[in-house]
Amino acid sequence: MERRLTLTDLRALKERGEPIVALTAYDAAFARLLDRAGVEILLVGDSLGMVIQGRETTLGVTVDDMVYHSRCVVAGSRRALVMADLPFLSCATPERAVDSAGRLMQQSGVQMVKLEAGPDAEAVVERLAGQGIPVCAHLGLLPQTVHKLGGYRLQGREPEVAEAILRRAQALEAAGADMVLVECVPAALAARLSEALTVPVIGIGAGAECDGQVLVLHDLLGVTPGPRFSRDFLAGRGSITEAISAYVAEVKARRFPGPPETLA
Repeated sequence: MERRLTLTDLRALKERGEPIVALTAYDAAFARLLDRAGVEILLVGDSLGMVIQGRETTLGVTVDDMVYHSRCVVAGSRRALVMADLPFLSCATPERAVDSAGRLMQQSGVQMVKLEAGPDAEAVVERLAGQGIPVCAHLGLLPQTVHKLGGYRLQGREPEVAEAILRRAQALEAAGADMVLVECVPAALAARLSEALTVPVIGIGAGAECDGQVLVLHDLLGVTPGPRFSRDFLAGRGSITEAISAYVAEVKARRFPGPPETLA
């Protein structure tokens, strides 16, 4: 029986300089397809609020929603590491985060949780890590704070903001984060993060020099209008399987993201 990938496997990929391939998944059927195509991380993202539930933001997604969809993804996959988002306000305090993450892991079987790095994220990460819960910290553009940010905008263009993001990433790693996901930052900053951290750095809208790449599955397939840093891999191909395989190959060869998808 094929075993699931672990954090040790992903760290080994980083050490070898081999890009890690990640995609969002929300159900068993697509999880099975992505798993067979060689996707190494399946992210059950709170993006399901927008692409599955039809909401304008991710803020209405609940822990119950995440448990349900995560259980489906775990059931449909065999090899990929499965990671699930902690939705809006579910990790507002360390105690609440432990409760939310514990539910996700116990009731769905995911191997890792991801949280957006709010003001008290270091304390939350430290508490989760102390309970043996693997954590991915999300930096850069944080969709759960979209109203405070004033929209979906590039983060870290200013030198002082870039330095703050780098220091924050290092602090989160020191607190116990096992992975960092960085969204919508300049490629040069993402490359610095990947070099500075010992844990894998997964990028979305962050250039090709991250340790890995993730996209929203529905953007990749052209089902939803993807942002500038995405690409429609189904266009010109005969099947969804071919599109997913092409994405895996392009990430592994560091041809995705290319110049058209790289933010300045």
